[in-house]
Amino acid sequence: MRVYGNEEIVKALHQMVESGHIPHAMLFHQDDGGGAFPLVINFLEELYGGNPRVARLIHPDIHFVFPVAGADKPVSLQYIGPFRELLQDNPYFFENELYAAIGIEGKQSNISVNEARSILERLSLTAVEGGWRTVVMYLPEKMNAQAANALLKMVEEPPQQTLFLLITQAPEKVLVTISSRCLQLRVQPLSPEADAEVHAREAAGSVMLTDLFHDLLDAIVARDLLKALETGEAVADLKVREQQKSFCKLASEDLRRIFMLQKMQQLAQLPAGTEEYYRPMAQRLRPTFPRLGMEALDRSLLLIERNVNQKILFTTLVNQLYTIQNP
Repeated sequence: MRVYGNEEIVKALHQMVESGHIPHAMLFHQDDGGGAFPLVINFLEELYGGNPRVARLIHPDIHFVFPVAGADKPVSLQYIGPFRELLQDNPYFFENELYAAIGIEGKQSNISVNEARSILERLSLTAVEGGWRTVVMYLPEKMNAQAANALLKMVEEPPQQTLFLLITQAPEKVLVTISSRCLQLRVQPLSPEADAEVHAREAAGSVMLTDLFHDLLDAIVARDLLKALETGEAVADLKVREQQKSFCKLASEDLRRIFMLQKMQQLAQLPAGTEEYYRPMAQRLRPTFPRLGMEALDRSLLLIERNVNQKILFTTLVNQLYTIQNP
């Protein structure tokens, strides 16, 4: 993962690994959307000897913990798939993007005593690879007092080669019983240049997804089913599920623009320089296509959340869109 700035922290973490003197608990203070995760993952890659499973976020001895919500007392493990995808796709994600990725927007999230018990249970087991066992906790300020008390002894006197890495956005809200046991590191905000680069990468990803949808629409109006299916397969082959979800959302926004052009041109708000594409496409698509297409995309978005096979999902979506335009 690309680390921007924070050279002093990078150097300090490297020296810890080199010397073997590693604090058993560290608290990284970042701003929302900051660079703590790249620092932590790169540090763990070095600590675990360059094991590629660290960068892929699947090392069996590294446990990720983050706030969740639900009446059935869920724990982070139940959401680990979308969390990994979000972190791999954008390690500079914002807190609200996590909640959107795991489907708990608008709900009260926390790190509960049930989560603390899950952590203790996992740490009670011998390390799978016989080395370090690590807990990476995002937003420890969301940990309630009961959970903190359950973890306190483990954080205070952890077994040998057990490491806690906590990433907070509000260190003053982390319970003192926990924060006082940690080496505290302030992650400096991204420079304007680095922030621009991060957003440029995100924008490039959005352009790529939009181009894929435009390729799909072009194939559909040209009655080229084979080309349409090939485009759907390209979306299914996207490695990160968050990108597939973004594809559906961007496609819905495109169809909303086309709907407005077909029904209420004066209210259509088109991005600069896009009229040459959207206006001819609005004329070529059936009047029913935008509404029915958005319904199909919404269903696909729900099925992505339910881990339906991506090949089947996007083949079905392409067939539905093709049939709406070419009954």
